[in-house]
Amino acid sequence: MEGYTTLEVARQAGVLRITLNRPEKRNALNPEMIDELTQALSAAGEDARCGVVLVTGAGSAFCAGLDLEHLQSLEHRSAAEHRADSERIARLFRTLYECPKPTIAAVNGAAIAGGSGIATLCDFTLAVPRAKFGYTEVRIGFIPAIVSVFLVSQVGEKRARDLLLTGRIIEAAEADAWGLVTRVVEAENLLAEAEGMAVQLLKNSSEAMAATKRLLSANRREELDAELEAAIQANAGARLTGDFGEGIRAFLEKRAPEWPSLKVD
Repeated sequence: MEGYTTLEVARQAGVLRITLNRPEKRNALNPEMIDELTQALSAAGEDARCGVVLVTGAGSAFCAGLDLEHLQSLEHRSAAEHRADSERIARLFRTLYECPKPTIAAVNGAAIAGGSGIATLCDFTLAVPRAKFGYTEVRIGFIPAIVSVFLVSQVGEKRARDLLLTGRIIEAAEADAWGLVTRVVEAENLLAEAEGMAVQLLKNSSEAMAATKRLLSANRREELDAELEAAIQANAGARLTGDFGEGIRAFLEKRAPEWPSLKVD
């Protein structure tokens, strides 16, 4: 299938495989990839020939989070532009969460920040032992606002606070123990396991699975509307702070940040 520049999309026997395809950037998210992935997921949800969606990454990483060049450009944007960018990310996560087709993430490597969001929002998350997960936004003066909406319901508030406030990276085994990963599988078996799971799902009623997913989503819809709006506002607002600007510069310059908000006597 053609029409995408940051993705490889192929269909075989009812399974739509979406490969994040910026391996030279560790499949980092730029606006084009975010929009294309949202479009691909929306199209899959409406495609009667698609029974299951499988998402994976090209190269050694699944998705390294926001692209560095995109991060650098954020420092000089207006409040309205920050709001639009935050809405773009929220739209991607919600499209994935509400996709009527079963979704499987085959996590072939690091899934960081937004990459963790994509990997763990899929209905099933298979990960290789070397895969890593983390919500590292606080390290650059940012806040993991939009991913937090979903993470709290996945692992509970106490564990969410651990991951979101420390920004630490966890191994696949710990992510599995916490319920963020469905199963850890050996690297050489990853795609075969994911495809085998897809084949099993295809034996079920597509209509019944879609109805089940709609029911699960509907249980949270009103709450999700309010939480995502608050998260979008917080996400956009955080980009206007001095800590965010310093965090971006320090990250790109490979040095420790000197937070303007921290007053040390």
